[in-house]
Amino acid sequence: MKFQLEAPYQAAGDQPQAIKELVEGIQQGAHAQTLLGATGTGKTFTMAKIIEKLNKPTLIISHNKTLAAQLYGEFSQFFPHNAVEYFVSYYDYYQPEAYVPSTGTYIEKDLAINAEIEKLRLRAASSLLSGRRDVVVISSVSCIYGMSNPQEFYKHVIRLKKGEMINRDIFLLKLVDLLYSRNDEQFTSGKFRVKGDTVDVFLAYTDCVYRFFFFGDELEDIHRIDAETGSRLAEEEQAVIYPANLFVTSQDVVDKVMGQIRDEMMEHTSFLERKGQVEEAERLQSRTELDLEMMETLGYCAGIENYSRYFDGRHAGERPYCLMDYFPSDYLIFIDESHVTLPQVRGMWGGDHARKRHLVEYGFRLPSAMDNRPLNVKEFESLINQVVFVSATPGEHELAESEGVVVEQLIRPTGLLDPLVSIFPTQHQMDHLLDAIHARIARKEQILVITLTKRMAEELTKYMTQKNLRCQYIHSEVDTLDRVRILQELVDGKFDVLIGVNLLREGLDLPGVSLVAILEADKEGFLRNKRSLLQMIGRAARHVRGEVYMYADKVTPSMEQAITETKRRRELQMAHNKKHGITPKPVTKAINKLIETYDPIEGKGDHRGKGEGLSAQEPEGVYNSIPKLKRLIKETKKKMEKASAQMDYLTAQKLKSELTLHKEQLEKLEGR
Repeated sequence: MKFQLEAPYQAAGDQPQAIKELVEGIQQGAHAQTLLGATGTGKTFTMAKIIEKLNKPTLIISHNKTLAAQLYGEFSQFFPHNAVEYFVSYYDYYQPEAYVPSTGTYIEKDLAINAEIEKLRLRAASSLLSGRRDVVVISSVSCIYGMSNPQEFYKHVIRLKKGEMINRDIFLLKLVDLLYSRNDEQFTSGKFRVKGDTVDVFLAYTDCVYRFFFFGDELEDIHRIDAETGSRLAEEEQAVIYPANLFVTSQDVVDKVMGQIRDEMMEHTSFLERKGQVEEAERLQSRTELDLEMMETLGYCAGIENYSRYFDGRHAGERPYCLMDYFPSDYLIFIDESHVTLPQVRGMWGGDHARKRHLVEYGFRLPSAMDNRPLNVKEFESLINQVVFVSATPGEHELAESEGVVVEQLIRPTGLLDPLVSIFPTQHQMDHLLDAIHARIARKEQILVITLTKRMAEELTKYMTQKNLRCQYIHSEVDTLDRVRILQELVDGKFDVLIGVNLLREGLDLPGVSLVAILEADKEGFLRNKRSLLQMIGRAARHVRGEVYMYADKVTPSMEQAITETKRRRELQMAHNKKHGITPKPVTKAINKLIETYDPIEGKGDHRGKGEGLSAQEPEGVYNSIPKLKRLIKETKKKMEKASAQMDYLTAQKLKSELTLHKEQLEKLEGR
């Protein structure tokens, strides 16, 4: 089936030219190209048009779950008749196994898996291995992390045709091999139930339920049924059942792997003993033998992914399989916001390697655990067939890979221009800024103020609140779901001024913002380089009267370059509007539509009110209420996740203990 793009509008501005150039480049075999798309020029629609024209299976990589989910929602609307899949990390919380040599502290792995995201990951793999070509997978950098061998996964697929000869009991054993489990009472995803010669299978990756009717050794009929009522929805001539887990293998492979693990254990414990690490050798042998015992009894063990090299049949040091291996060889990649996504890809391997090295050195894991890892950058690049980097501010790497050839998309279909940029001195800057804010509030417009530090954002919010301005702050320590809520409230007009350190990462359109004020614009560095300044300037490009104020006492090279580039784009946009008689129109697209699709699993998320949170120093009596304890649990969990993400495992472990105590106290108060 070919891609069928559905949209209420056509390509406009310089979209047609950008689409044409990129498609021609791909057809001519270009390995890498860069789409330099200014904010609001419709880069997502351009990607969709390219996919439609080329009809290639496509992977779109974004640098975080929020933006990936936004793209998933948009592409699902563009291609309602095709397979649009979502592949991100399925952990709601993940504390990796770690050892801290300086304190001698071992931290066990702790995680919470989101079953619905796991289901979507499985569906993505199933779609790619189904043979269909009309597949788009929207992914975070989770796509570079280890997965099972796609050939092994594909080998376990069950294909059935009406009228074929197959013994019912053999069919049930095959389902068990695919990691489906029997449950006649609680019939849910990944389960099957049996009643006489009738077998119902609830597929693990969709809401589809098949009912198979057997007559002796003949598969007499196949029905698709309603999971709740059991009523027939359709009769099918055939059915395909993919495994219920991405990590599936046969018992023969498990038996072989156990022997290999035992051999490595003997070899490495001897090595540790020769080095005088007797305690470490004993620990490693004890832990490994426990894993082997679990595998022999149950077919798996906790941390079984650390032995993935053996299950995959890989050699030491050989890269793991990942989502990219599930695509056909001629697939296409778009790397969205490439200036952020590529550095993230490059950084994944290093942190993982450092953590695993300590586990191996001190006898907690076999050396083969080092091969359970994300791809390094060279391995990632080796799997790229053809790629289009997409960014308003592409980095040096993208430009080098594209050999300096950049396709520009600077004209907005709405005719909107890049904003005017003005520089003002820092002396009396607050008075000047407050006057500008009041002028825009009078016109029911909104303002972004960008600071250099989180504390400055919070202090400025307090100051402006004292001046009777409706404002809120946003930065990296604000929960992802709360960030979305705050942005929604800005669009809804519940406040007028949004203050933050780095508003670039949100990636959501704010059409009501007519002024972006950049404080300390002349402080050269990552947050005030040309790329960052251009991204900030772009936040005012959604409004007919968009302006940017830079408060600075000197003009830095980054400021000059960003302002010069903005003027160049603005002049091109004005010339296009004049030539075609276009009058700029305000953007009417609201953020709430994006929020609805922002998370395909959790919907609109946690819309709790903004609060100061509870401090760990408050007296215990303060926690003797259910609402306050629930708030404390959320705050502690947020801090724990942040510490884990920053590889501060000791703090994460401490916060986990606190979280357990808070939950126990909540259960007592609720009388559970």
